[in-house]
Amino acid sequence: MAYPEDERNDFCFVHAADLHLDTPFKGIGATTPTVATALREASLEAFDNLIDLCLARRAAFLVIAGDIYDGAARGIRAQLRFRTGLDRLSRAGIATFVVHGNHDPVDSGWSAVTDWPPLVTIFGTAGVDAVPVVRDGTQVALVQGISYWRRDVTENLALRFSGRRGPGLQVGLLHCNVSGAGEGHSDYSPCSVEDLARIGLDYWALGHVHSRTVLSGRPYGDEPWIVYPGNLQARSPKPSERGPKGAVVVEVRGGDVADIEFVACDRIRFATVGVDLNPLHSLDSVRDALEEAARSALDAADSRSIVVRALLSGRSDIHQALKGNGAVSELLESLRDGFETSGPSVWWDRIDDVSEPLIDVEQLRHGSDFAADLISLAESLKGALSDREEGASLDSGVPQDLLDEITASLPKALRSRALALEISGEELLSLGLMTALDELGVSGSPTSGGG
Repeated sequence: MAYPEDERNDFCFVHAADLHLDTPFKGIGATTPTVATALREASLEAFDNLIDLCLARRAAFLVIAGDIYDGAARGIRAQLRFRTGLDRLSRAGIATFVVHGNHDPVDSGWSAVTDWPPLVTIFGTAGVDAVPVVRDGTQVALVQGISYWRRDVTENLALRFSGRRGPGLQVGLLHCNVSGAGEGHSDYSPCSVEDLARIGLDYWALGHVHSRTVLSGRPYGDEPWIVYPGNLQARSPKPSERGPKGAVVVEVRGGDVADIEFVACDRIRFATVGVDLNPLHSLDSVRDALEEAARSALDAADSRSIVVRALLSGRSDIHQALKGNGAVSELLESLRDGFETSGPSVWWDRIDDVSEPLIDVEQLRHGSDFAADLISLAESLKGALSDREEGASLDSGVPQDLLDEITASLPKALRSRALALEISGEELLSLGLMTALDELGVSGSPTSGGG
């Protein structure tokens, strides 16, 4: 192991992945042309920011771990923008290493670029190649990589890599799904942390998983760094797409990885806000609450624009007004009317309404219908259960056949969980009755508004 004080091998490099250049955002409803254009430009602007980052940090090299484009039909504009960015780096003496992933496999994609800048390496598909990085006559790193030849690569490509092939930091560049890291991602080139660790490289620059994840590594440690930087620009409201997106700057001191730093490169972020309708009693108050929630999300977005989805919940007398006559959709359009094109802004993607009506328990209790009987029975069982906790015996007075029938009708998840906890039939019945009471007056599916 080299030592931190050995400054001969000090440098940094940048690790990015999953650029998906020039593709529209997914999961976004119909938008105005202005918004649609802004969304489409975001990935290209994020890539420009990546190039600026490499230049500002005077990186020794940039590694891009697959999915430069979103599909085989690669746009000419995206390809030319990509080449222009890499040419800027090459002119500054910064090398770039690229592998293709499942979204842009080599054999199914058409390339408008046949002449790459001098310091650009596009790894092939025949096998794992190794390319040195030389600074001032000294080899400071060696980068190994392999590209996908087709979309559905199910082979564990990590096993094709070999250990140390020479001096300097040993970097593996791979688009893959490490077990336990890629939930919700297709299982292309599946491998494990153990597979990667056994190879003997210093840093695994991975792509495919859009959540920024460090699976292994510590400063100056003996174990390899295994890192997903996440995608460069978020593309949908999914949990893995939320939050800052960008690249990782890897600091190398004395031949070892001293630290890694995430740097945001994105232009637009996704946010989900929630509004509890319980204290609200008018549509204008709902709109005000939504705008306030969006302002808070925008303040937290580091001068980026945001795409917002809202969730309305809670019990309120405003529920009925939201339920009918397209109120949620009109509320959404009203919020969109405030969209501004200058500076960081908010675009409202959709509003989901899962709110519920108010239930007047006192009014129901004094009725003469099933609801009144249900409340009475539930409360008597609740009292009996409370007495039992104090040592009294439980006598619900409920006929056994009724007890069995209602218990059997409980939701499966509730029944299974209760049985696993050895809760008695009477307790199950009490839980079921209170659940049924809670659902009185609640109408079918949630109301949604979207573009």
